Amino acid sequence: MKKVTLILSLVFFSAMGAFAQLENPVSWSSVAKKTSATEAVVYIKATIEDNWHLYSQNIKPGGPNKTVFTFPKSKDYTLVGNTIEPKPISKYENVFKMEVGYFQDQVVFQQKIKLNKPSVTVKASVNYQVCDDKSCLPPTDVAFSIPVK
Repeated sequence: MKKVTLILSLVFFSAMGAFAQLENPVSWSSVAKKTSATEAVVYIKATIEDNWHLYSQNIKPGGPNKTVFTFPKSKDYTLVGNTIEPKPISKYENVFKMEVGYFQDQVVFQQKIKLNKPSVTVKASVNYQVCDDKSCLPPTDVAFSIPVK
């Protein structure tokens, strides 16, 4: 009887973990467009489900996890400046006791690059957190491989 109870408990908690991981209120897409023979802009778009919001890259310490883009060094291209974002919605959040910038519905981030070759693939990743009015999901990582032709 104890074995059956243990097995059922393991199956139940495994299933709950699988369902918890299925909730993903943000979908990501990316594209790159050349602006000249030696420069391009990488566009990374987040589409956010209703009632959820994605935090800005510019969150002060003590707040929620900010969105962070990482571009590994490459001899094929060089980053020009930082990843830019549009102006976020700003709201005072009692839970953090501070103004917090976030996006809802959708947001497009942009990264300029200098091309060292005519055709490259830009590797990038984003670490982000989303919340609704009741809860926050743990930070998540998404990797990108973006061709520039």
